[in-house]
Amino acid sequence: MSTRQIYLESLPRDEALNRLLTALDQVGWGPQTEVVPTTDALGRITAAPVRAHISAPHYNASAVDGVAVKASDTFGATETAPITLRIGVQAHWVDTGDPLPPGCDAVIMVEHVNLLDEGHGQGDRCEILAPVAPWENVRQIGEDVVATEILLPERHPIRPQDMGALLAAGVLEVPVVRRPVVTFIPTGTEIVEPKPDPAPGEIIEFNSRVILSMVREWGGQPVRANIVKDDYDLIRRAVKEAVATSDIVIVNAGSSAGSEDYTVHVLKELGQVLAHGVAIRPGKPVMLGLIDGKPFVGLPGYPVSTWLTADLFVKPLVYRALGLPMPKRPTVRASLARRITSPMGVEEYVRVKLGRVGDRLVATPMSRGAAVISSLVRADGLLVVESDREGIGEGSPVTVELLRPLSEVQETVVVIGSHDTSLDLMGSFLHRKSGYYLSSAHVGSQGGLLALRRGEAHMAGVHLLDAGTGDYNTSYVQKYLGRPALLVLLARREQGFIVPKGNPKGITSFRDLTRPDVRYVNRQRGAGTRLLLDYHLRQEGISPAQVQGYDWELFTHLNVAAAVKAGDADTGLGIRSAAQALDLDFVPVAWEEYELCIPAELESHPGVQAVLELLRDPEFLKAVEALGGYDCSESGRIRRV
Repeated sequence: MSTRQIYLESLPRDEALNRLLTALDQVGWGPQTEVVPTTDALGRITAAPVRAHISAPHYNASAVDGVAVKASDTFGATETAPITLRIGVQAHWVDTGDPLPPGCDAVIMVEHVNLLDEGHGQGDRCEILAPVAPWENVRQIGEDVVATEILLPERHPIRPQDMGALLAAGVLEVPVVRRPVVTFIPTGTEIVEPKPDPAPGEIIEFNSRVILSMVREWGGQPVRANIVKDDYDLIRRAVKEAVATSDIVIVNAGSSAGSEDYTVHVLKELGQVLAHGVAIRPGKPVMLGLIDGKPFVGLPGYPVSTWLTADLFVKPLVYRALGLPMPKRPTVRASLARRITSPMGVEEYVRVKLGRVGDRLVATPMSRGAAVISSLVRADGLLVVESDREGIGEGSPVTVELLRPLSEVQETVVVIGSHDTSLDLMGSFLHRKSGYYLSSAHVGSQGGLLALRRGEAHMAGVHLLDAGTGDYNTSYVQKYLGRPALLVLLARREQGFIVPKGNPKGITSFRDLTRPDVRYVNRQRGAGTRLLLDYHLRQEGISPAQVQGYDWELFTHLNVAAAVKAGDADTGLGIRSAAQALDLDFVPVAWEEYELCIPAELESHPGVQAVLELLRDPEFLKAVEALGGYDCSESGRIRRV
């Protein structure tokens, strides 16, 4: 089958989900009960109130080490007129937890007992210097729990302390909500199991591991099916098998409108399509349906879309199957660093970085690509642009759903500016040595200075060459920041042409970039590397129009290296460490100073101080130099401008 399936509709998210939940209500789909041993019940959800089988304690027990007595035998005892009792007759030695001997209703602590005879034998005598009240130092029957008492309510997640209470009360088995079985079927002729060296055209299948780990966190029982090729009959067979053994079935990829997107046809044949196409971004092609009274979800293939649509549509199903309300992520209010544009009629979910700069929390939008799984790794939160808005203006107050704890956000040093591979290393060292986190966003040196001016970051990575003076950074800081700042040297680093192994095109100079057989990949406007290129082109009298690929812009040195590695470009200007990281060759051009620009008013910030201390740390500096193309002999040097 190769019929192209166009979206049936573009439903609002709430309407699409309500269609599915209403259909499930009509077929009676919901929580199921099973009984498990109490010792295996950690994290399970109680299916009914759980009552104590026995009292705890189930006998009158001594609460201390001492002698058990009848309280009335001690009345009137004083230090000047003690009462003498005979061991084994009127007083009985007991340890903590021992049952009280018959006729006894109190215990005197051993340190308050004065022995008159040697030893602890029958017939020994002891003096009581003060009376005890009835049931003093005694744990009476049912002091903790009384038989038939409700220990845990219905729909209660069982904690370690709950297990202890249950066992103490004689509850050896507990009725719990059965974990819903969620089967994930990955589809696609091009996807393969994870391996270190995939061939061109092969895509490593990792969506299943992400989503099923989420299902496990939610309390479901995840099952991964084998990869299914883009074949209608094979997908149909896999879905039928999953429906027979699962409570929720997920098919990943094949939910869009391509000629080999078979999922909707399978759903139509086996069950009912309730929604195909939802007005969200990313994730529009999501599909919702019912097969044999069980929910079916078709997730788009791009990883961010897969993650988001699972969170929006699979998570509510798991919680409904557990009989629990949907938990809400904590939210914070923040100031939006940059304007966001968004199409009307679509609910857009934007990944953001968060950082507290001064007295405000700043949210910086990240990459919005549906395929950029690393953006989820680095994101601190999600910002939702409602469907009735065309965007959100710079500086606007926004609500952000947190993807990591606020305590971590509060202890984050925000670096925005030029990319350098040492920043990732710095983040690791900084957290290990000081407890602070490092958040870096790559917008170019000029973009970093502008972010500092707007109060969006603690520091900016900069390497801006002044063509007039040959000096780095000073004039640009004065121009774009406009207030006192520190320029702290992270390292001197080597810039040059990143080329394939063996440099097959023989690229050695900027003049080579004008050759018709040389394809160049550039950095974005405002990047220091871009300014370095433009400086040398002017020196050589070369017009940008003469450079094939001048307008192709990438945002990091590693992106440039990856383009060369893939054969999409013959060269690009970048740092030696990026070439070395991807096993490429390197043609040196110049050494430059990569500095961190820090507004003077932020110098005393504890996180900033932690970074300055790290730049004097021999272990860190040695690790930076090991990346290749770095000179850290003057790292930590401070210039005030």
